[in-house]
This record gives sequence, structure tokens and C-alpha cells, in this order.
Amino acid sequence: MAGLGRAAVYLAAVSTATHLSSVAAFSPTCLRSVRNVPLFMAGGEGGEAEWSKALRDSVGTAPGQFEKDIQAANTSKMSGLNPNASKQADRKLSANARLVQWLKEEGDVYLQDASGWGEAPHPMAISTETVDELTNESSGRGLLARRSVNQEEELLKIPIDLCITKKSARKALGTDILPPSINEYLAMACQLIHEKYVLGSESYFKAYVDVLPEVDEVNPTFTWSDDDLGFLGGSPVIAATKSMQMKLRSEFDALLGNEGQLCDQYPDVFPREHFTHENWVWAFTNLFSRAIRLRTMKRGETLAMVPYADLINHSPYSGAYLDARQTGDWLFKTGEEEVILYADRGYRKMEQIYISYGPKSNADLLLLYGFALERNPFNSVDVTVSIAPRTEEAVNDIKSQIRALWEADDTKENDKDAEIDDIEADPLAGEKIAFLERSGRSSTVDFPCYADRYPTEMLEYLRLMMMTPEDSRGKTLRDFDYTRTISAANEAAVLFSVVDAVTGQLERYPTTEEEDADIIKDRGLFRLLSYNQRMAVRHRRNEKRLLKRTIAALEKQIRTRGLDAEDLQRAEGSTLGIVLPGEEKKYGTKQRTALEDRLEQMGLPVDLR
Repeated sequence: MAGLGRAAVYLAAVSTATHLSSVAAFSPTCLRSVRNVPLFMAGGEGGEAEWSKALRDSVGTAPGQFEKDIQAANTSKMSGLNPNASKQADRKLSANARLVQWLKEEGDVYLQDASGWGEAPHPMAISTETVDELTNESSGRGLLARRSVNQEEELLKIPIDLCITKKSARKALGTDILPPSINEYLAMACQLIHEKYVLGSESYFKAYVDVLPEVDEVNPTFTWSDDDLGFLGGSPVIAATKSMQMKLRSEFDALLGNEGQLCDQYPDVFPREHFTHENWVWAFTNLFSRAIRLRTMKRGETLAMVPYADLINHSPYSGAYLDARQTGDWLFKTGEEEVILYADRGYRKMEQIYISYGPKSNADLLLLYGFALERNPFNSVDVTVSIAPRTEEAVNDIKSQIRALWEADDTKENDKDAEIDDIEADPLAGEKIAFLERSGRSSTVDFPCYADRYPTEMLEYLRLMMMTPEDSRGKTLRDFDYTRTISAANEAAVLFSVVDAVTGQLERYPTTEEEDADIIKDRGLFRLLSYNQRMAVRHRRNEKRLLKRTIAALEKQIRTRGLDAEDLQRAEGSTLGIVLPGEEKKYGTKQRTALEDRLEQMGLPVDLR
């Protein structure tokens, strides 16, 4: 009977836990009272504390309670900084709810925190405000784990028909108006303006458009003022930003703004009061920061803005990427497609979910997404390497310029002419120029330098440009493999040239890394700067730190390989890191940057001269 009594108590405890677990989902008051109920056992393994913990763990959370907890936390954090924070948070919360409801009604997307018919509780919830853990800067909306999430767990699936794509843009604005050949970004920008400003409350995508941020909530550098850009002085981001601004203006004028374009041809579809350059910039702010490239079965590679999924923030350490698949099970496919995301690792409850936007440098992120990361393994700085092979014409120009400078200097010495005569033309200059033309290179090239490496393409380029007749030994330049060391003297010239180029980039900044660090350390002063200015100071400091590490790594390599001997150091008449006098006049501006090359891969080349 003693054993039967213990069994009865055991069954009663399990029954009570199960009953309370189901009741607590509907009764928060019951939940609070259960947590204080002591539980007694008549012998057996474990003890009272162990059984109490098991009972508490079995109790669920009331539907919607997680969102309320998030909202309360966000409101309390922001209320001290902004008296209107509570109202703003409420508006965002309402917009979030409308988006979830729209996805449910239009795409049968299940995002509830309670189980449905054949549906498990959705593992994520929208947070109206997230914060960067290292900088404490706001990072806007984000998605948090409602509960513990396992690796490889399905996080979301969104029908591709609910996404904004080139196909949806042509359908909305007219397939006869937007041709099949139109750039994806341009078509989707037109649809975003059409949905928000022309259709407004009548838009099919209104619930989605309402959660899209304004320009000042994203702040990519192409929307910064000149004063804010001034804080990036010396950074290659400025040139890319100016190029982007010119490109967006040019594309707007060519497609919409100029006389005889879409606004004139179809004024009912493209009214000028809505299709303005300001709204065009808003559209591209959202496209650059939210659109992703999907690999679909029916359409191939497609650019898409995916509702709900584009609320997930970026981490360079995440291995999760959004992708597309056909709907249905392994045997029967419906022919439709959906966007899918799986967890790349386990997440704890309340932890923010991340995906990867790709291996992007801080320059990419700042230009397109409006933020930079303190810890970014893909960070790089574009370094300009400018080499003008010394042809006879180039040498004569250099001598003339030097003589003109010395004639204006009354302190010149008598043997200066002899020094000028020592400047000789490069016998391989013509062959080097022809080689560059065949390979599509110019005499001024940008290469990205990373904290722990620099691209092999830069070494190959410099090995070619540093070749001498002693290196070639009568062979043509095409006979050499520039992925390998040509000679000790050539390699020494190459590495010293990279050091000179990186040092030249460092000298472009008006402030030092130490001065930037002092600004950041003075928290009171630093918070007086605007968000853009704080981002700029952090970014330029990180660029300088990276460049210094590159120089240190190069100098160590030079010493380790014994390439610092005096008889190996030679410049071979080449100038690196700057555009030579005359070259700037010849080309107008510097050739496209490495950052612009990366932008071309996104589908929107920024290649203005």
C-alpha cells in the first residue's frame, strides 16, 4: 500500500502540472499563483525543489504576453530620452500587428505565439526597438526569439507572391510601361513610390509599406548632409557616396524627371507631385537596406523585398541566409514558391535573431545600410595604387615640371640638372601599358586591404608594373605567372610600394586614430554629436586601425623574408598612392573604386567619371 500511495501522489502531481499548464495559457493570474505552490512528495527520487522546478517549467505563457513584455521594456528604455517614445512605440506596435494580420489573410502565414490547427507556435516576435550591444546605438526594428530555438529549426516561410519584385512592379505599373529589360532596382523603386504615395490607403501592400522606415531611420551615407560627410574626411566612403548621389540623380532624371520621360508620357501613373527625387531617395534607401537576392526555381535569381523577413538585422557571424523553395512536400509540389529561413544556430529566449546580408565591409554597410560594425571580419579599406609607366613622353613631362619648380626656388644647387638627367624612361613601359589595356586595367586602381591580408590581385598588378629588363631576361611580359614571386628585388619593390600606398591613405585623414579614440572616450562630448557623426568617427577610427595593422603585417613580412636589404629596395621610376600630375587632367577623375566594383555586382553599377 505504501508503494500505491507514492504512485498516487506521483500521478496527482503530474495531473496537476498538466492541468495547470493548459489553464495558465488562458489565465495569467493562475500562472502567478502556481509559482508559489509548494509541492510535497512521499519519498522517491528527487525532492521538493526539483518537482517545483519541473512544475514551473511546464507552465506556459499567456498569448501575447511576450510582445507586451518587449513593449514594456522598450518603452521604459526610451521614455527617459524622448517624452513621445511611448506614442511612437504604440504606433510601431500597431503597424506590426497590421503586418502580421495582412500576412495571415493574404498568404496564410502563421505568426502566432499559440498553436493552431497543424501549426506550431511561431518562434519569433517583432521588437519595435533593438540596440547594438557594443555601441548602444539604436538599430531599429528586429526579431527576437519567443522561446529557445534549435539549430536548423524553420523560422519563417513567406509566399513569394507577397514580395515586391520586378515582376510585381511591372504588374502594378503596366507591363507596357516598364519593359522586361528595365533594371530591377529602378522598377521596384517606382512601385514603392506608387504604393506609398499614389495609392496610399488603397494599396494592397499598405500594411507592409507602413512598417518601412523613413530615410532618417536608416541614414545611409548617400542621404547625409555635407556637414556630416565632412566627419568622414579622408575615407574612401566619401568618393563612393558622391558617386552614388550622382548616379541616383542621373537615373531619376533619365527615367522620370527629364522632359519626355515617364512622368510626361504617363502622368496618371507617374504624377510629378509624388514621383519626386526626395521620394526616389526614400525608395532606394529601403531597397538598398532591405532587398535581397533570391535563387528561385521558376525565375532564377531575383531581387525581392520580403515582408517580415526584412525586419531581421545583420550579423557578419551569422550563417543564415534567406532563400526560396517550391511549396508542398517532398513528393507533391504545388508549383508556387516561398521564401524560407532556417536557424543557423541555437537561440535563447529573448535573444535577437540574425541573418547575414553577405560578406560586407563597413564601407558597404555605411553607404547602403546606414551603420558600421565595431567587429566586422569582412571590414576593408580601399587603397589607391597609381602607377604611371615611365614612357619617354612621361619622363619629359616630369623633367619639365621639376625644372619649373626649381626655377622658382632661389636656393637651388648647381648640380640639380644632373639629378634630372638621371631620370630614365622604363624600357618596358609600352609593353606594360599594352598589357594593362588587354586586361582591362588602368594606371590607377583601387584594391581593398583587410586587417589580416591584402588581395592577391594587388600583388599580381604590382609585380607586373615593377618588372625590369633584368627580371624579364628577354621574355615578354605575358610569359610570366604573376601569382608567384618574380625575383627578390621585384618582390621587395612590390611590398615597399604597398606600404607606401597604405601610408599615403593614412595621411589623407585630417585626424589621427588616437584623436578619434579620445573623442569616443569622452562620452558626454560624443553623445552631443548626431547619429551620423558618431558613426563617421567610429568608422574613420576603425579604418585607421586596419591600415596600421596592414602596414605592421607588411613590414614584418619584409623583415622575415629578408627583403629590407638596401640593394633590393628600388622604385623603378613608379609613383604609387597618388595620381600623378597630368594624369588627373588626362582622366578627369580617378577611375572606379573597389567599392563601386562591388556595387556593380549588386545590379546597380556606380561608374560615373
